[in-house]
Amino acid sequence: MSYELKQSDILDLAHTLDGRTRQKGDELFFQYCPYCHGGQSRDKNTFSVNLQTGTFHCFRSSCGRSGHFVELARDFGYQLDFGENWREKKFKRLPQKEITVRDPAVEWLKTRGISERITRLYHITTRKKDKSVLVFPFYNENHVLEFVKYRNTDPQRIKDHGKEFCEKDTKPILFGMDHCQGFERLVITEGQIDSLTLAECGVKNAVSVPTGCKGFTFLNYIWDWITKFSEVVVFGDHENGRITLLDELQRKLPIKVKAVREEDYLGEKDANDIYQKYGRQAILTAVENAQVVPVKCVKRLSDVKSVDLSALPKIETGIVELDKLIGGLYFGQVVLLTGRRGEGKSTFLSQLAVEAIDKDYPVFLYSGELADYHVKNWMDLQSAGPDHIIIHQNKYEQESFSLDNDTIEKINRWYGDRAYIFDNTVLDADMEETESLTKTIESSIQRYGIKMVCIDNLMTAMDAMPGEDFYQAQSQFVKRLKKLAVKYDVVVILVAHPRKTKEAISNDDVSGSSDITNRVDVVLSYSRNEKKSEDMPDQCDSKLSVLKNRLTGRLTRAGKEIELFYSNMSKRVTSLESPERTYRWEINERSELLNLDEMKLFEAEEWEDLTDEL
Repeated sequence: MSYELKQSDILDLAHTLDGRTRQKGDELFFQYCPYCHGGQSRDKNTFSVNLQTGTFHCFRSSCGRSGHFVELARDFGYQLDFGENWREKKFKRLPQKEITVRDPAVEWLKTRGISERITRLYHITTRKKDKSVLVFPFYNENHVLEFVKYRNTDPQRIKDHGKEFCEKDTKPILFGMDHCQGFERLVITEGQIDSLTLAECGVKNAVSVPTGCKGFTFLNYIWDWITKFSEVVVFGDHENGRITLLDELQRKLPIKVKAVREEDYLGEKDANDIYQKYGRQAILTAVENAQVVPVKCVKRLSDVKSVDLSALPKIETGIVELDKLIGGLYFGQVVLLTGRRGEGKSTFLSQLAVEAIDKDYPVFLYSGELADYHVKNWMDLQSAGPDHIIIHQNKYEQESFSLDNDTIEKINRWYGDRAYIFDNTVLDADMEETESLTKTIESSIQRYGIKMVCIDNLMTAMDAMPGEDFYQAQSQFVKRLKKLAVKYDVVVILVAHPRKTKEAISNDDVSGSSDITNRVDVVLSYSRNEKKSEDMPDQCDSKLSVLKNRLTGRLTRAGKEIELFYSNMSKRVTSLESPERTYRWEINERSELLNLDEMKLFEAEEWEDLTDEL
């Protein structure tokens, strides 16, 4: 009877051969072509099977394999149901007679360190009419011969016909099943020589797979038997930094899977190589040291370092009331600063940057709305403070503020290698060659040791990152920022405008993707005090609310917001409990003057002593 195409068969074979697939329309793409494996360049997603017609094709010109799924199944040993009586006719019945072990097999295996005793115990022989072909009989747990594998030992035959081949239409099972006793531990190798090596070294329950590292259909026929074992140790070939068989067996088997540690291969490829170079004990050690393969993204709680949360490194904001609530700006966190347009978020952000610089933490600044000289001007004024600011009046009696060149130079030296700003002009001039903003941030963190990243604001930052759906891009952008914060132990402050203009702002009011506030650690809301009047100058200019605080959980309550005061001259934002700030550039200047005075005094005293002696 003919075969009727089933999508389940295609998916099952894909799962068996690769497991990493993606579907586009009716086409199921394999990560790697099962015939060419992507070639030397390991090209991905070049092989597909049509789920409706069953046709397959590799799009690599050097491969170009094509055909029907039935042929693909045949080529990789996947059994298809061709009719009602298929299961009865599926496999060839092999003659159950005693195998004569021939001397050429014994002598060849001795060259690989396998004794005559093990060769005879496992019934390894050669073909009767061709002594250069080894014969490996596969017996099931009931000592029934079900599969036969052949191995060419003559180099010329290997070159002409390949190294290994199997008896047609025989059931694929594990080599060595008939020698297994109990169900405590099963050790699986890729090649028969390797499982014989383990047996030679006294390792119990050593088996090997029938058709190499790509074929796993044998699991269908030994499932009830193999799942009885309490654990499986994978001793595959160590190739390209990976252990063959491991990923698939770990994914497919519902029992504990261990793997020989990479260091226990001692630089060799497989068990037989290890044995021939380092001896029996190296094999026993490798098996005994095998470790459970961890589930990705999972670790034992006991392996997590215990940390005193109150002692975590952080940057204090300079606003005492805020530091009391959130503890400061902790490294590894993303802080979202929101508030209506024009109410002071950027000013507050730049002051937080000044605080970080004063504590020797390098800062990266991104401003999508302000020119770099505007950002610097405000930070210069905040750094200088009122004692160094020059007040000017124009003809309309309006005040403006500046610093003298000497003060600016001293502040620039203080900034030094602790302050960097994104160059918008490069982005505008050469958009295609410019890295995305997150790549630029990461490179800056790596190169300049950045510890605080300030992004003003989310909307303009997205303009620097073309592509993707806008709201999805926002969510992914914040996700990437969080990964950078954790990976490099930095604090990221992100400004975002609220969606609404009502009086009180909540987490849900942040403009853009609804899950932005879910991804960040702290949400701060900065708002102007609308009730302040000219008749009451002592009233606060603005208020700061803590809407989310993942680390300590402390929030501001309605009517208990942090009151802030803004100086139009110095651009500084202070609070009732915050002391007047004197930054280190000024302290250093005073120290230099003090040291100079001391030196002059010392020189004067020395001169007086000298004149007395004269």
